[in-house]
Amino acid sequence: MTGELQCRCLQTHAGLIPPKRIANVELIPEGPHCGVPEVIATLRDGREVCLEPTAPWVKMIVTKILNRPSSKIPVDQPALADTVIPMDRK
Repeated sequence: MTGELQCRCLQTHAGLIPPKRIANVELIPEGPHCGVPEVIATLRDGREVCLEPTAPWVKMIVTKILNRPSSKIPVDQPALADTVIPMDRK
């Protein structure tokens, strides 16, 4: 394993970020590396922002991502694999 066994998010952002400012969303499930799930948004300007997974707008984004047929994680894929999903530009 090449990554460190620690959470990437030391603090999270719960305020609404306009979807057109978000380039990608990375979902990291809880595991031995971190006891809480992490949602990391990469903004169009390149900055990464840790989102509060319990915020209603973040839950909505995560639900939409997980319900996409192309975002299903195969069962045989390791649990520590990161899921990076580009945001739609609609």
